[in-house]
Amino acid sequence: MDFIDEVTITVQGGNGGRGCVSFRREKYVPKGGPDGGDGGNGGNVILKVNPNLSTLFDIRPRKRYKAGNGVMGKGKRMHGKRGQTSMIEVPQGTIVINLDTNTTIGDLTEHNEELLVAHGGRGGKGNARFTSSTRQTPDFAQTGKTGEERTLQFQLKLLADVGLVGFPNAGKSTFLSRISAAKPKIADYPFTTLIPQLGIVKTSEYSSIVVADIPGLIEGAHHGKGLGDRFLRHVERTNLLLFLIDANEEDPSTLYNKLNDELRQFHESFSMKNRLIALTKTDLLAENQIKKLPKKIDGWNCFPISSVTDAGIQNIVQEMGQLIQDSSA
Repeated sequence: MDFIDEVTITVQGGNGGRGCVSFRREKYVPKGGPDGGDGGNGGNVILKVNPNLSTLFDIRPRKRYKAGNGVMGKGKRMHGKRGQTSMIEVPQGTIVINLDTNTTIGDLTEHNEELLVAHGGRGGKGNARFTSSTRQTPDFAQTGKTGEERTLQFQLKLLADVGLVGFPNAGKSTFLSRISAAKPKIADYPFTTLIPQLGIVKTSEYSSIVVADIPGLIEGAHHGKGLGDRFLRHVERTNLLLFLIDANEEDPSTLYNKLNDELRQFHESFSMKNRLIALTKTDLLAENQIKKLPKKIDGWNCFPISSVTDAGIQNIVQEMGQLIQDSSA
């Protein structure tokens, strides 16, 4: 299944049913007496979070969602049936934007959370509702109101505790496959990660965290270069950023600053997040070279690791778990 994280659709509530014009057939009652019932209200369009969904793929093929129309009223003051509700299931983490007003109308993050996005039209009144002392035999009824119509954009932001950030070939996919059961594509060329990947990582006997890997960033990503800018929003919700930097590079600090600058220019909120730094691929370094690696960069702790030999992996996993636990306390 393709990973789809942005979809635009039109939604419309059902139209209200027409009121009924009807008269009782009773002796001594002028024209039988009005007894037309009201039309039913149109159905609503409602979004509902399905925790089993991880993409907007199922929504994309259909461009328009319309709820059922209300049923026309009947004689004997019988009201028409309400139109059927149109229920659209979306993944957890879906942001709903009304493109007609360019406003965000919902951020669906809870299991089974619901959001009404288009009201159905009110049903028309039957002629029984228009009687008065001066108008005893009304021979007219109201038509139903048209259902509300909106153009919506859904933007999916994955819910994760930790976001992996790095340049292409920094070892993010290999790291995620080592610490979780996720099976991202791994190869010796840039941009092996083409879509976000999630992995569940056990940090202790009774706790686990969700880690998100996005395609590697390149300089100018916030301007749309490469792939990473499209997916940066998937790490906006994370509590912790893990920067992965190839320990074989000449100056890890410079690479960290470039990555940090891309994040900051994409959204200022990234500057407020806690972070750790993993210096990867230490299996390619001699022991004395590993000892010379920086212990901190920009005040944040650095961990030399190797996803090939598992060196340092457990230490950084425990540190991630502790920081997430502290942030949620």
